[in-house]
Amino acid sequence: MNASASCRDCRAMYAARWALGLALLAGLHGQAALPPQGTPLPSLAPMLERATPAVVNIATYASVRVSNPLLDDPFFRRFFSIPEERRRYRRAQSAGSGVIVDAEHGYIVTNHHVVARADEIAVGLTDGRELEAELVGVDPQVDLAVLRVAADGLTALQFADSATLRVGDFVVAVGNPFGLEQTVTSGIVSALGRHGLGIRGYEDFIQTDASINPGNSGGALLNLAGEVVGINTAIVSPSAGSVGIGFAIPGNMANAIIGQLVTHGEVRRGRLGLVVQALNPELASAFGLAAADGVVVADVEPGGAADAAGVEAGDIIRALGPRPVRRVSDYRGQAALVMVGDTVELDVLRDGKARLVRVVVAEAPVSEVAGARLDPRLAGAVLSDFRDDDTDDGAGVIVGSVEPGSLAARHGLRAGDIIIAANRRQTRDIGDLWQQFRNARAVRLRVYRSGRYGNIDLR
Repeated sequence: MNASASCRDCRAMYAARWALGLALLAGLHGQAALPPQGTPLPSLAPMLERATPAVVNIATYASVRVSNPLLDDPFFRRFFSIPEERRRYRRAQSAGSGVIVDAEHGYIVTNHHVVARADEIAVGLTDGRELEAELVGVDPQVDLAVLRVAADGLTALQFADSATLRVGDFVVAVGNPFGLEQTVTSGIVSALGRHGLGIRGYEDFIQTDASINPGNSGGALLNLAGEVVGINTAIVSPSAGSVGIGFAIPGNMANAIIGQLVTHGEVRRGRLGLVVQALNPELASAFGLAAADGVVVADVEPGGAADAAGVEAGDIIRALGPRPVRRVSDYRGQAALVMVGDTVELDVLRDGKARLVRVVVAEAPVSEVAGARLDPRLAGAVLSDFRDDDTDDGAGVIVGSVEPGSLAARHGLRAGDIIIAANRRQTRDIGDLWQQFRNARAVRLRVYRSGRYGNIDLR
């Protein structure tokens, strides 16, 4: 952004704040407060004129099976000799929004749910052009997708540092609600770090009262300088309309995911291998701390990255990388940005002493883990991750050895067994298996042995 544009942005920002102050004064004194005659009225129009061409309309087309209770009835099909494979489909269309983030290469970010299951994706620009889009990659866990179009004369937006956002900051939402043409709404940041909504796997949302409606998904949440601070993604409403509670994915998170999708076509998310809990005042007092800032390590994944680095249960994490960790939502949001190959520094407090722990998030499988570290019922077994690149789904946990007479042996495990599921949930690695043992008392293992599948019950 050049200096003149930056100055204009500053003027727009201060003008907007001045206008708000005038409105407040008018309300206090019961009369209209007007600027001096001849003074231009404050407006966000100059900023929006530069920013809105980068926000696009996204139309998707998909073939959807038409459900018919009669055709779905096996007796009805047999009676009228209707073939099993006969199905009816209709062409469905849906709409959303997107943001151009790279004008040179034509990259556009939107929500994953906007383009999920789409056969065709069309992008509509503010200048009237309609372009066919290619899907570059998706991250369902964060609800982001990257598209690419081939076109000249595109306008892109820059990301701001969303970590500097504060509750009360002015924001502007731009998108295409209800299939209408581009719409701009304004508001403030209502809350930060919203999670536990059950919307996506990784939740660290910006909450705003700027009106966000169906069709706004994938659009831009801007600051007064016209920079992206978030990607609009969801609303909470009993009527599917805006009631002043909208959510956006923070710009920093979106920017990191975009980089992964553009570079690899997928998100190579690493795993620290930690379970954390809030450091409430009671725990803080038990640890001899004056303030409850940080999160407590409740459990460590055996053989995981944090385990290899020496992180222990009971450690208090106060920072992950350059960002402070005050709440569980801080940890989750930053852990979502840890990628394979990263080296992450944890600021840890243990036994009242501060220490810096460097965690290397490697792609290599776990070498060996004693079964007893996952669960006492696996005592005597040695486990490791298993990969078979010759099969479509060749992943699991292999039993390397079993000590005769041990608990693992008495439960029926043998060397060479490959554990592919636990309690009907796939176990692609030791981390998955560890999670199942943490969450259930009785565990049924699905095991592949000598060309056959079987079950082993651990109670």
